[in-house]
This record gives sequence, structure tokens and C-alpha cells, in this order.
Amino acid sequence: MAPAEREENDVDGLMGQFRAYLTKKGLKSTRQRDVIAESFFSHTGHLSIEELLALARKDYPRLGYATVYRTLKLLTECGLAAERRFGEGQTMYEAAGDLEHHDHLICLECGHVLEFHNEEIEREQERVARSFGFTVIRHRHELYGLCPRARGIKGGSCPGEDARPHRPLA
Repeated sequence: MAPAEREENDVDGLMGQFRAYLTKKGLKSTRQRDVIAESFFSHTGHLSIEELLALARKDYPRLGYATVYRTLKLLTECGLAAERRFGEGQTMYEAAGDLEHHDHLICLECGHVLEFHNEEIEREQERVARSFGFTVIRHRHELYGLCPRARGIKGGSCPGEDARPHRPLA
């Protein structure tokens, strides 16, 4: 299954926010930055720097790792990308900004990350916080375990599985 893609209007809006941030910081909007950001925003889910580099090189073959790294840093600084470290695995990035909140199920064996949203869990977190007089500003909910494939279930696969190869978390 191919990775899901974001709506073109959403990508355009995120690109506009990124360009406005660059202008505010006195930085140029270069073709390389645009290709990297568009590749990042067009993809849904989590990407490593290496995966983003491979995606962006489809449009700009001579693109370098350091340029992708620096652009992801800018996207993170302006709040349009979120850096995620699941377990002891490599750093992954996902689009942030105006996108809906979600939580994660992470397989400790193969590294697959499944996004989910559950209103009941969200309400319970708020209830617990209020019981302690706490106001939640933001949160991150990560559940670690084993997917059906990692548990050896015959014919098992990860729910919502995409084309990302299964690899053990380090």
C-alpha cells in the first residue's frame, strides 16, 4: 500500500506558513527548501530524515542530507513539524501545525508506528488532570507493545500498515 498523501490545499496552506516563517526570520525560500517541505507535507505519517531525503530526491536528485536536516530543523522551529523518538529507535518527524491530535501504538519488535485517536482516552486524561488541579496544554501518548506480526500470529500484519519496511527498534 502506498503512503497516504495529504490534500493539495492542506499542503499549500502549510507551505504558505513555512514561507511566512522564513521571511520573518530573514531567510530565503529556495527551490531545495520548497522541494523538501512539499515532500514532507505531502506525506502523512512519520518520516525519518533518510526517508524524506529519498522522497525529495525524486524531484531534486542532487539534494543532500544536510539540507534535509537543516530544513527539518526549520520546520520544527516554526511548529510545522514534530520530532518524535519512539523507544530507542531513530528520530522520526511528522507534520504538526493545524493537524488533528493523535496518539501512537509502537511495535518494539518491528518498529511499526500506528496513529490512533480515541475520544474516551482524551476525556479520561482531562478528568485525571483536573482531579489534580492540573490544566493540560499538550500531551503525548505512546503505547509500546508487539504488533500481530511480531507476536507471530499467522497471517498477522500491523493494522494500518503502509509500505514502510518493518525494522527492529534499536
